[in-house]
Amino acid sequence: MVTEQFRVPGVSCQHCVQAVRKEVGALDGVSQVEVDLTSKIVTVVHDDEVDITEIVMAIKEAGYDDVTPLGIAC
Repeated sequence: MVTEQFRVPGVSCQHCVQAVRKEVGALDGVSQVEVDLTSKIVTVVHDDEVDITEIVMAIKEAGYDDVTPLGIAC
């Protein structure tokens, strides 16, 4: 399993959290999605087969165009 983080400045409320969790969580191979509203960081735990581009596109599909991959979390 891989844990990656993404900065998403537009997330600001529980509706945002649910939208991102729904879109990213629907990807095959994603096992966990956490959204921290304070830091604006989305943390995704997924299989090696999930491409980072798929995650970025899912976040954008949730309505957030400003997505910055931060890399693998420790």
